[in-house]
Amino acid sequence: MSNQVTLDAAEAVIADARQKAIEIGQPMNIAVVDAGARLVAFARMDGAILASIDIAQRKALTAMMLKMTTRDLAPLCQPGAPLYGLEVTNGGLVSFAGGIPLADGEGEPVGAVGVSGGTVEQDHEVAEAGVAAFAGG
Repeated sequence: MSNQVTLDAAEAVIADARQKAIEIGQPMNIAVVDAGARLVAFARMDGAILASIDIAQRKALTAMMLKMTTRDLAPLCQPGAPLYGLEVTNGGLVSFAGGIPLADGEGEPVGAVGVSGGTVEQDHEVAEAGVAAFAGG
């Protein structure tokens, strides 16, 4: 798509993520942030749980700030692991699946998508659909 997360790009990410959420029958909250981890676009599907609004945004922020998926971060934040306690930094990060960086053509993160509202597996699956829209757009 682009080397930056424009509003049009963010809306495309949300549209494809939303379509995947509809396919699996799980209402979701979907957030897209730019390279500075600032919110570009957000959607709360009808019926998505309210607590997941903040979680989706924090998943996107976490994925962008750490330049990695929140799914890959999860094992590093368990008790005894090297990043245990990371979640309490930066105003609160999220270390479970559903946040994925959006990369430019050279693989550098230029934004991220965060999804919350289902199981962590569903959240990751819906986020992947959004990433595909950004990569393929």
